[in-house]
Amino acid sequence: MSEHESWTDARLLEAVTDGDRRALEVLYARHAPWLVIRLTRRCADPALVDEAVQDTFVAVWRTARTWKGKGEVAAWIWGIGIRRLLDQLRRRPAVPLPAYEQVMVSAEEQVLLGIEYGELGQAMGRLSPELRAVVQATVLDGLTTREAGRLLGIPAGTVKTRMMRAKALLREELV
Repeated sequence: MSEHESWTDARLLEAVTDGDRRALEVLYARHAPWLVIRLTRRCADPALVDEAVQDTFVAVWRTARTWKGKGEVAAWIWGIGIRRLLDQLRRRPAVPLPAYEQVMVSAEEQVLLGIEYGELGQAMGRLSPELRAVVQATVLDGLTTREAGRLLGIPAGTVKTRMMRAKALLREELV
C-alpha cells in the first residue's frame, strides 16, 4: 500500500491542487467504481457513462481548488459527475421518432425533474451538504445505509441520523 492510499479524500484533493498525479490516481481508484454504478442508474449507454466519468476526473484535476473543504469529497465528485453526464446527454443528437409514436415521460423522470426543479429541489438545496449527500445516496440512488456510509466515508449509524435530520428539515420546509 502506497502512502497516498492511506490518505483521506480531503488530503488527496489538497495534493491534487498541488499537481500530485498519484493523488488523482488514488481518488480515481477509490471513487470511479461507485460513480460508474450511480451514473449507469441514470443512463443505459456505457460509452456515455465512461466519458462522463473521465470528464469528471479531468474536472477534478482542473478544479480541485474550488472544493471548499465542506461536505464529503465524494458528494463533490458526484455533483461533477452527474453534471458531466447531463452535458453528454444534451450533446447527443436527437433521434427523430415516427409521427405515430408518442414520447412518454417515465414516472422516474417526472420525479427526478420535480426533485431538481420543484419545491423539493429548492428544499433539498437548503440542506447542508452533509444531509443532502445522504438523501441523494439513499433516496435518489437507492443505496442501502451501509452502502451510503461506505460511499460517503461515514458510519451507517451516522447515515441514519443524518437521514432523520434531513427528513425533519424537509418536512418543515414542505409543509
